[in-house]
Amino acid sequence: MSWELVAGFETHIELSTKTKIFCQCSTEFGAEPNTLCCPVCLGLPGTLPKLNRNVVYYAIKAGLATNCHIRNITKMDRKNYVYPDLPKAYQISQHDKPLCERGHIILSSGKKINIGRIHIEEDAGKLVHQRGDTYIDNNRGGVPLIEIVSEPDIRSADEAVEYLEQLRLIMKYIGVSDVKMQEGSLRNDVNVSVRKTGEDKFGTRVEIKNMNSMNFIAKAMEYEFSRQVDILKSGGTIEQETRRYNSDLNITESMRDKEDAEDYRYFRDPDLVTISTTHEEIEELKNELPELPQKKLNRFTGEYGLPSADAELLVKYKKISEYFEKACYESKSYKTTANYILGSIFRRLSTDADKEDANISISPEYLSELVVLTEAKKINSNIARNTLEKMLDTGKPASELLSKEDMEGIDESTLRDICEKAVKNNQRAVESYLEGKEKALGAVIGYIMKETRGKADAELAGKIVKELLNN
Repeated sequence: MSWELVAGFETHIELSTKTKIFCQCSTEFGAEPNTLCCPVCLGLPGTLPKLNRNVVYYAIKAGLATNCHIRNITKMDRKNYVYPDLPKAYQISQHDKPLCERGHIILSSGKKINIGRIHIEEDAGKLVHQRGDTYIDNNRGGVPLIEIVSEPDIRSADEAVEYLEQLRLIMKYIGVSDVKMQEGSLRNDVNVSVRKTGEDKFGTRVEIKNMNSMNFIAKAMEYEFSRQVDILKSGGTIEQETRRYNSDLNITESMRDKEDAEDYRYFRDPDLVTISTTHEEIEELKNELPELPQKKLNRFTGEYGLPSADAELLVKYKKISEYFEKACYESKSYKTTANYILGSIFRRLSTDADKEDANISISPEYLSELVVLTEAKKINSNIARNTLEKMLDTGKPASELLSKEDMEGIDESTLRDICEKAVKNNQRAVESYLEGKEKALGAVIGYIMKETRGKADAELAGKIVKELLNN
């Protein structure tokens, strides 16, 4: 008997508005505790919230980018629960009339992961546990969120990670969030259940709260799947509950019984007006959307002819993809440009954060100039690579670093003479090559490059050497 994992996600994304959802407090990350809060976001008696219009616009963009239907008329509701980081004892959210619904994301396999809804709400504060004491930092309270709720369409940890990576990339591209998981801008609750393969009925779901690492999400799902299967095989039953992931032990641990919607006693917030959005406003926001990651990836592989792996790396970082396209504007040598970025430039941008920021010491126009010189055979690839390293060191264009001698190159007749000399002076390497050791040819090419001080075209040199050896 085999078992199937069934999973869905509730993804909370902090929006990049300058102020909170119902007041004028800043949403800046990392400020001193309790310095970015006011009577409104603390829920003090007599205060009235006022909805930040940009929160609605950002949420609509997120919905449009994930193929959602946008509701023209909606409202805000109160979700009632008691927790130390929620000073009002209720959260302002949306219940039965979410702003966006019925969307989807398509995985690389072609499988569609349906999105049931996207709604807006306020974030809660943060509990800080230190030396046995618990403190409350209310800076995060009232920061605007969208919650993206998928349908239970995910069947493996790999599908889960791809779905979340796509979601994260889309939100970054459309500019509604920085989606920095390490800062809590993107947090996930994972709903996991199991059932016998071939069954239609879902099993009892367990929610794993506040996951902010793709690696931990995959491990938590795999552990929870095994845990539930073991219980069912031994004749037990799964309890509906909320659990947390313990990364030190690689296990999930029980936190509390899982609440149902009726436990929250939702009702319309009486202090906030109806949200009305016209078709014209929605169309205007749709026209503001940039090219989305999947479309860009298809263009890079189709129109530009890049290998999928290269295209995916470029698209993964929005600013890098923009740099690449600017660098290709003059040269149109897409593969060469991509190679320089993914090689020399990526070696200097060692972390994901560095690649996200894309602080590259040379302009894309400078890189384009170098590629044009290479493609025009005015310099060979070896000189080009060395020049690129100097450009990255100094921030100067190739024109200031290349000498007249560098640009002269080696004509084919002279190169053939040097190749004949290389064959004559590297007999051991030649014999190894003729015995079938392809790598031995590298010693001959290395001799040629040394003799020409790197000016020879290595590809042409290799072709000539092979001709000499095969005759």
